[in-house]
Amino acid sequence: MTMLKSLLAAPLLATSLLALTATAVLADNPMVGGAAMFPTKNIVENAVNSADHTTLVAAVKAAGLVETLQGPGPFTVFAPTNAAFAALPAGTVDNLLKPENKDALVKVLTCHVVAANALAETVQGMIQADGGKHVIETVGGCKITASTEGGMVVLTDEMGGKAKVTIADVVQSNGVIHVIDAVLLPKM
Repeated sequence: MTMLKSLLAAPLLATSLLALTATAVLADNPMVGGAAMFPTKNIVENAVNSADHTTLVAAVKAAGLVETLQGPGPFTVFAPTNAAFAALPAGTVDNLLKPENKDALVKVLTCHVVAANALAETVQGMIQADGGKHVIETVGGCKITASTEGGMVVLTDEMGGKAKVTIADVVQSNGVIHVIDAVLLPKM
């Protein structure tokens, strides 16, 4: 009878361990926009679930970048929130989303993407190693300067605008997302 109990308990134990492991992995990723972010999903699969990133998702679709950001990467995406897009001058987002402005939209969006998997610890290490500021070249050819202010990573774009990383290290299957509170703008 003891052996029978052991055999019956083994699948239950295995199921419990799998559930705990899955919970632990999910617990490592912060919630974004009220949604769980799964490290087994890619950047686009997770971003579409964030209520705070509907404008970014619409822009990525309009720019034709969905397939790219679903690719193997690795990518680091500095993801502006809806509030960040709303803070741009009136009409900017609507203008960028027009088909005739697709090139400008692609330029803006790719200035938020780095072809690497750069977790916050790595970015902070580069900032420290470079004496307090580190220049990051993006996929779009923009140069953003990373620094720290008040213990937070701050990104300065080519126009002098600043964005703070508000949620770091949202791990994806093809990279990482860092949520930011402003849109990074390239020199046009």
